[in-house]
Amino acid sequence: MAETESAGDERLRRWRMVLGGGEGDGTGRVLGGRDAAMDAALAALYGGGGGGGGRGTGERAGGLEGSAPRVARWLGDIRTYFPSSVVQVMQRDAIERLGLSTLLLEPEMLEAVEPDVHLVGTLLSLIKAMPDTTKETARAVVRKVVDQLEKRLATRTRATLTGALDRSARISRPRHRDIDWDRTIRANLRNYLPEHRTVVPERLVGYGRAARAVRKEVVLCIDQSGSMAASVVYASVFGAVLASMRAIATRLVVFDTAVVDLTDQLDDPVDVLFGTQLGGGTDINRALAYCQSKITRPADTVVVLISDLYEGGIRDEMLKRVAAMKASGVEFVALLALSDEGAPAYDREHAAALAALGAPAFACTPDLFPEVMAAALEKRPLPVP
Repeated sequence: MAETESAGDERLRRWRMVLGGGEGDGTGRVLGGRDAAMDAALAALYGGGGGGGGRGTGERAGGLEGSAPRVARWLGDIRTYFPSSVVQVMQRDAIERLGLSTLLLEPEMLEAVEPDVHLVGTLLSLIKAMPDTTKETARAVVRKVVDQLEKRLATRTRATLTGALDRSARISRPRHRDIDWDRTIRANLRNYLPEHRTVVPERLVGYGRAARAVRKEVVLCIDQSGSMAASVVYASVFGAVLASMRAIATRLVVFDTAVVDLTDQLDDPVDVLFGTQLGGGTDINRALAYCQSKITRPADTVVVLISDLYEGGIRDEMLKRVAAMKASGVEFVALLALSDEGAPAYDREHAAALAALGAPAFACTPDLFPEVMAAALEKRPLPVP
């Protein structure tokens, strides 16, 4: 009986935290201690107005009132009461709902926040307005996020793409240690000898050893309009990982209405990110024209366009460029987003036009990206979700 009452009390407590304590919430609960402090932190962000802290049974109301000291205290509170994943969501909501972006220009504020991909995107959009006293702190925040992403993504990406490069260089007279036995057996099944229960391998299929010379070229063409912030962060990290592989020559190009080649900064994705300029218009055709001009080995080149396809340039010319690149042997990949944010908004007409050219446009998570690149390098169908 006591256990049932305890479970019921816990349910009422949770509903009270969700509903906010107004007269109509129906719980009749009065919060105290840690629960009251958590409720006050929630009320400051999600409450209906300024003033009270949302404690007890009063109407939930709050607000951070644009005060840097109060926001800093609030950031400290939510890190105390909530797990990191929840803190990141609340920070994002605070920036969007309460217009706190300008407060991020203060070093003290940046030191109090929980770094994540979305915060990096916000900082990059503010970079022009950021005073010199804040830039070093902002760079440290970006560095922390980039290091976390590289630790998570780099090893698997290198392993997956190294395998793809080896498979794309199959040779017909391999050394014993380079024989791909699975493919060799399948290629010689017609030579099966039932009496000996064996296959006579007239033709050997093997892997080519990854040479020191460049085997493939990859061009990452990234839309840096404001809606693509998370994609820019992930693409910069992947660009640095690809650039670290000897067998792949990587070029990274970002664009809005102008085109900027950041290839010479690929050894440090933080430098790449601070070289971007989030916001502005979009001219995909102009960006693809630049990328096309840099292709010297079409049959060994993969072009990855990361964009929501809202084209401000010449649509027909953009499509003609894609068709021309594919006709020359280029593997063309169109990603509507490279992030964990779910289904993105995108130009459906342009996506359909690309699909008609044999270049399906789809959103891709960071965890799927190595598989997409491996398929493109091997010239096999892409693992479209």
